[in-house]
Amino acid sequence: MLYEGVLRKMRTEMGSPIQYYLMLEDDVLNLNQALNKRLKIQFIKYQCLGTGKNEPIYRQGFCKSYFFESAAAGDWIMRPELSTAHLNIEDRDLDYEKRMQLQPHIVYLANSSNVKVGVTRKTQVPTRWIDQGAHEAIEIVEVPNRYLAGITEVALKEHVSDKTSWQKMLKNDLEDLDLVEWRNKLKPFIPEEASNYFLEDHTETHLEFPVLQYPQKVKSLNLEKTPSYEGVLKGIKGQYLLFEDQTVFNVRGSEGYYVGIDIT
Repeated sequence: MLYEGVLRKMRTEMGSPIQYYLMLEDDVLNLNQALNKRLKIQFIKYQCLGTGKNEPIYRQGFCKSYFFESAAAGDWIMRPELSTAHLNIEDRDLDYEKRMQLQPHIVYLANSSNVKVGVTRKTQVPTRWIDQGAHEAIEIVEVPNRYLAGITEVALKEHVSDKTSWQKMLKNDLEDLDLVEWRNKLKPFIPEEASNYFLEDHTETHLEFPVLQYPQKVKSLNLEKTPSYEGVLKGIKGQYLLFEDQTVFNVRGSEGYYVGIDIT
């Protein structure tokens, strides 16, 4: 059956395994049900998630003009330590920034290819960990705003990575680690402003992904270079679709692409 719509990051639902949903204009596809089926993906046009226009996508599903104007693409999103809403200082849209920044945030450790530190809004736990393809994760601190989470992350990444090797994650090249031990080891490096927010009672969360076969080598699908692709779906991890021929497709990295999808 043929479906059409603009790609957005897949919605997820915690479970054993995690459930994945592709949200299109008129359809919601549970992709777990497409495992072992043949998917055809056809790039049709661009559709900026901000303007809806058929203009090349620059970053985060936005065309270039919208990316540099929208409050939803400010520098503080990728670099939380640049948040200023707690000081009543506007970056692009203070009302929006207050809504996003002045809410509880979690600094966490996740293990997808290695132990890494990260930041997310509390409402995005465990979604953020799922999107990163982490098979285990644990909270370190819960702070009342994004700035405090950002300066904590900056301090901790002096002692632990803040990057994921997406190739290792997709090949399931990983080892189980004691994240409680890691959290306790990092406690002395938490900035004084955030030290009272340390979470010492939380345990590890374990995540199970719907994967029947992991790729041994990773071939990334780029819809601009390969506008039509067909393959048998063998798994979903992070925001990637994993195919039988070792091809992987980053759905989130392709936000703003309007596609046709055929499942047989």
